Amino acid sequence: MASLDNAAARAVETFQPGPGMHTLTAGRGLLFGGDYNPEQWPEHVWAEDVELMRAAGVNLVTVGVFSWARIEPEQGKRDFAWLDRVLDLMSEAGIAVDLATPTASPPPWLGHRRPQTLPVDESGHRLWYGSRNQFCPSSPVYRERALALVADLATRYAGHPALALWHVGNEYGQICHCDESAKAFRTWLKDRYGDLDTLNDAWGTTFWSQRYSDWAEIITPRRAPSMINPSQQLDWRRFCSDALLAHFRAERDVLRARTPDTPITTNFMGLFKPVDYWSWADEEDIVSNDHYPDPSDPLAPARAALTHDLMRGLAKGRPWLLMEQSTSAVNWRPHNPPKPPGRLRLESLQAVARGADGLCYFQWRASRFGAERFHSAMLPHAGPDTRLHAEVRAHGRELRELASVAGQPVPARVAMVFDWPNWWALEERGRPSDRLNATDQLFCYYLPFWERGVSVDLVPPSADLRGYSLVVVPNLFLISDEDAAALSGYVRGGGVLVVGPFSGIVDQRAHVRTGRFPAPLRDVLGASGEEHRPADGPVRCRWTTGTEFAAHTWTELVAAEGAETMAEFAEGGPAVLRHRSGQGVAWYVATMPEPDALGELATRALADAGVHGVLPDLPRGVEAVRRGDVLFLLNHGTDTVRVPLPHAATDLLTGSAADGELTLSPQEVAALVNPSPTGNRVRS
Repeated sequence: MASLDNAAARAVETFQPGPGMHTLTAGRGLLFGGDYNPEQWPEHVWAEDVELMRAAGVNLVTVGVFSWARIEPEQGKRDFAWLDRVLDLMSEAGIAVDLATPTASPPPWLGHRRPQTLPVDESGHRLWYGSRNQFCPSSPVYRERALALVADLATRYAGHPALALWHVGNEYGQICHCDESAKAFRTWLKDRYGDLDTLNDAWGTTFWSQRYSDWAEIITPRRAPSMINPSQQLDWRRFCSDALLAHFRAERDVLRARTPDTPITTNFMGLFKPVDYWSWADEEDIVSNDHYPDPSDPLAPARAALTHDLMRGLAKGRPWLLMEQSTSAVNWRPHNPPKPPGRLRLESLQAVARGADGLCYFQWRASRFGAERFHSAMLPHAGPDTRLHAEVRAHGRELRELASVAGQPVPARVAMVFDWPNWWALEERGRPSDRLNATDQLFCYYLPFWERGVSVDLVPPSADLRGYSLVVVPNLFLISDEDAAALSGYVRGGGVLVVGPFSGIVDQRAHVRTGRFPAPLRDVLGASGEEHRPADGPVRCRWTTGTEFAAHTWTELVAAEGAETMAEFAEGGPAVLRHRSGQGVAWYVATMPEPDALGELATRALADAGVHGVLPDLPRGVEAVRRGDVLFLLNHGTDTVRVPLPHAATDLLTGSAADGELTLSPQEVAALVNPSPTGNRVRS
């Protein structure tokens, strides 16, 4: 595995921060702030806001996300005077502005005058204004009005000293089934397939008499008496993501033409199903994300780590921006408990540890009115003399101690494959069981690596895997011939591969690959199957060492074809197999093992790959991750713990020294550096 180790080392050595994020952090260190909505408040409040922001260490605010109706109160009329004063205030205070194009929420006058800009659901019902996101991504009228506003915004504020970043739209995810969308869908299909014969073949329209004889017959997959063609649904999801991306590009290009030196972003939403973020990430200068962990979820820290690692993967290892999080309770869950004291800091520093160079919140000042009036903020309704705001101020101050972390990489020798088209295809109706889903599968495989302090990069199936010692594929129900060949070649070249169940089943058209499954990976796995057997309850299994474990949800009737059986079902047949192929090793898992068994699988695969966590024997609930020269330790548990350290270190957050072990109280964080000249490090 030496060649893979060297490749990983070279990847870290040659890492360079992206120019977009470096532009923001240069001279500022880590970014700290949030959404600021001054249009909701009288102007005499603005001066108080600025003073409180400065006291809290705020150095970046997002302005204007939902201000279309304020900037353009009537069609063609512009009111920028208030926004001029806001940006001037920020500039005078030394606070950078992430200026949003306010196109996510058109004003009522647009929907009233031009109802064709409003979206239509799959049942043909038009969705009206009075909320937000009420636009059709394919509407030329919406596009025209939006781009006109964006052009005026960019022209007015190009060169303004406060402008540091453009924020295009907000949380893209709108889907529309109107006739304009159907027309755009047909154009997209013509570009993809060229002619109807090719499309009919790709969609398998001989089934249920669905053959199309004219392009005009093709509509969006609207509500129908029974199940929709899964190949049509897959292309529809691809189209919807691409249609939104086309609008993002249109706004981005207007901004770039007028402000070529200002980076551009839009806020993602983690594992958000409607939009394929792999296809979006290269289109923006900075990857940013909105993430809201559930305080009542005991696995929230691991879920957050997974989401942060996804953002780092989308950014190709470069720093990213946490655009939105909450200081305490949100308002949109059915039940919204507040975060306990210390959780704000813990979650924020977790993002830093996993590659974030900016930590922003929704929002600065809690709203008095509107749908989000009970959403927490950096400045709560009760004002600045509160526990929560004191916590915000303290956190803003301590982030200055971590300025050196900005721009640093998070090295990883393990990759985990995740793919949006696979997600879409896997969860279509009409499969053997609807209990197997892509994100649960992903998280189950991710958890044991997080618990062991092993950093993981999330990558698409098409990624270059040469820098990784271990690649984990929780599920690739849909896989192309090229990606299957790349995975096989990775193993033969010396890599270690773990493949989860129900993988390699369909091609890119969602057509089943005939023969024993997983057909395109059969040789490298040294095993094949003939029958999927969803489970109704616990499934008894046994490692060949004699240790028993339980599995759930899914089993398969498979046979070894050169692979060694590592675990068996109690009723007979392989459950986990391991196969040497070329210079590497491939594992296949034909069920969903319980967490402890997946942990055992992870331990064995890590041993095959020669990969270790950043620290051995981590106490339960402690997260360990290295970023650059800093080792972050975060105690998500409820008990005070002692963490053994291999060498003396200094905590950047407190300035205190630790030698031999470190005591961490609940929700405490340490950011350790090794001051020794030899720079001894624990390999990650």
